[in-house]
Amino acid sequence: MKRLKKILLVSIGLISFILGAIGSVLPLLPTTPFLLLSAFCFIRSSEAFHRWLKTTRLYQRYVAEYLETRSISMRNKLNILLSVYIMVGISIYFTPLPLIRLMLVFMLVTQTIVLFFFIPTRPVEKEKE
Repeated sequence: MKRLKKILLVSIGLISFILGAIGSVLPLLPTTPFLLLSAFCFIRSSEAFHRWLKTTRLYQRYVAEYLETRSISMRNKLNILLSVYIMVGISIYFTPLPLIRLMLVFMLVTQTIVLFFFIPTRPVEKEKE
């Protein structure tokens, strides 16, 4: 039973890591929640996987800053939004269906609101340059 649990946790961790990696280039998939799920699964299944996850560039870029400070720097918030706006903007431009365009705009507005009003911004003096 213990071995089955470990295999299940490692499998879920790997799948969520892959989805998080895909989400780093596709704005429709959230990166951070998938990486947090990976960390949760790897912590409970394998110390080696957990150490590996913490060394990945994706983890360092999207999760480590938030976990350490419970905030995100304004610079990173703007970088996140810039990449999301570019990718979703391309989708809006090429999508022929008005309803899909409206949904994409709603998604952009929602992401912007969450990023600026629900996730604290780290003060400038604490930012890592």
